[in-house]
Amino acid sequence: MTRHVRFLVHPGFVLLDLGGPLDAFSFANRLCGECYRLSVASVAGGPVRSSCGLEVITEPLPEAGAEVCADSPADTLIVVGAPEPPEGPSVEALAAAIAAAAPHTRRIASVCTGAFILAASGVLDGRLATTHWFYAPRLQARYPTLRVDGDRIHTCDGGVWTSAGLTAGIDMTLALIEEDLGRVAARSLARMLVVYYRRPGGQYQYSSLLDFDPGSDRIRRTLSFARENLAADLSVERLADVAHLSVRQFGRAFTTSTGMTPAKAVERMRVEAARTMVEDGRQTFAEIARLVGFIDPDRMCQSFLRALGQTPQELRRQFRQTDP
Repeated sequence: MTRHVRFLVHPGFVLLDLGGPLDAFSFANRLCGECYRLSVASVAGGPVRSSCGLEVITEPLPEAGAEVCADSPADTLIVVGAPEPPEGPSVEALAAAIAAAAPHTRRIASVCTGAFILAASGVLDGRLATTHWFYAPRLQARYPTLRVDGDRIHTCDGGVWTSAGLTAGIDMTLALIEEDLGRVAARSLARMLVVYYRRPGGQYQYSSLLDFDPGSDRIRRTLSFARENLAADLSVERLADVAHLSVRQFGRAFTTSTGMTPAKAVERMRVEAARTMVEDGRQTFAEIARLVGFIDPDRMCQSFLRALGQTPQELRRQFRQTDP
């Protein structure tokens, strides 16, 4: 069975958001035969210029309902992202095209800020979604019916997939291929692409919350307090007190501003602070855990696995091997 995977691009799209997943599917064809027919489309067709200036030749999207009678209707539609969340009349045309295609498409997906286009089309209403961690709060604020999780590498909810920035599109593609062809094929493909098989969808996106600057003064003050007191009690009750808000008000305001819960943010800041010390290699894991507030190495190890997909021991070993 050959599945038709169509990529939807628009002016200013990110080339890697297209090229990474497109090549992953192409390599799958080399490994497993012609499993996929690949095409790149835009609303009107013709050349479309990417954010780096390179143009890609596209075919026009079929008119609403035209694919139902086609020889090879799209099995999967993947919306490519842009450096900034797309806005304006062009999004309306893209959203309308996606909404028209959705009833006849088995899977719909987005890479990075392509989630904003999916959200505009309505196919993400009420669903779990992710995007680049920096834009997750904006996605949640603009489309409050979504359940945005800015931590995740990729999500799947009812056949609608979303992924974080750039290389996370490859992680999502490996998951799509695993769904189609099985784990063995996806694992072989990951080896060929020299990428991890595969970062779990729930793994944290790596972002520097140590330097994160939300729009809210209260949340900014709370994050500053957390950065300076990682070894202290950073429970939601303590942080709400710093923000001069009730626990419920604080939790809602924090999630809106950062795209994650206070507990996840504290864990991530502790991981980022610990990571530097782990790579430095001069302190024991017990000392590092105590300094950043993990209490013991086991809890630090669990947080590293969630955030980075590897243990502190693996990270230190890897860093020593690559350190000149």
